[in-house]
Amino acid sequence: MNIINGDCLRELKHIDEMSIDLIFSDPPYNLSGKDLELRNNNTGGPYIKINAQWDVFSECDYNSFTFNWISGAAKTLKKNGSIYISCTQHNIGVILTEAKKAGLKLNNIITWYKSNAMPNITKRTFTHSTEFVCWFVKGKNWVFNYEEVKKFNPRKTKDGQPKQMRDFLDFLELPIVQGKERIKNNNGRALHPTQKPEKLLELVIISSSNEGDIVLDPFFGTGTTGVVAQRLGRNWIGIEKNPEYIEIARKRLEKELAYVY
Repeated sequence: MNIINGDCLRELKHIDEMSIDLIFSDPPYNLSGKDLELRNNNTGGPYIKINAQWDVFSECDYNSFTFNWISGAAKTLKKNGSIYISCTQHNIGVILTEAKKAGLKLNNIITWYKSNAMPNITKRTFTHSTEFVCWFVKGKNWVFNYEEVKKFNPRKTKDGQPKQMRDFLDFLELPIVQGKERIKNNNGRALHPTQKPEKLLELVIISSSNEGDIVLDPFFGTGTTGVVAQRLGRNWIGIEKNPEYIEIARKRLEKELAYVY
């Protein structure tokens, strides 16, 4: 269990090849560059558009960046390893193209329906209420804990038994992180703009790893992957270059350890 302070393009080279069982990644979406605020929004709370320097690329640079980190991550995966990549309609095309170039096979695209998505501000498009998680595998015989995922499904059969996933896995309904789970700064604003729900990570980790396996997150942020992996009995490695995020992640992980033990 280790947080590495550094840029993933560099740090991935120092992780042993074929040593990682599962990767979850929430990379930059390349959506920043313009300010947009809606502080009095009544749907999902105040809305402030992501506008972070780490999320600004030219089209060419973003394509290159995406290939480089995916190919670097793929080298660390075991032969039967999986990598899950979070994205939106804005960058899913790049993710799919560059992952294929890196030799990965697409198994599924999970649609995350954000039940408390931000409102349609411009009224010129349909409301953006979904994100996606692309599941790629490196080789054959990948881990997929089908029965455990059935238990994860909140819907049950008429007699209360775990239900198959066709009505659930490809369409996952979860709210954007809010309440006590949301990490906030002293001003009450979200400390990290793209914090993912713990429940989403729980699904990924239960599905494609076993207890004792190693889970890697190349964009560790505030540590959600580590928190959930630790809770589920997995080992983990996180790579993050922002010292502020690392400090928050360490505090979360210390709290999680105290809760577990």
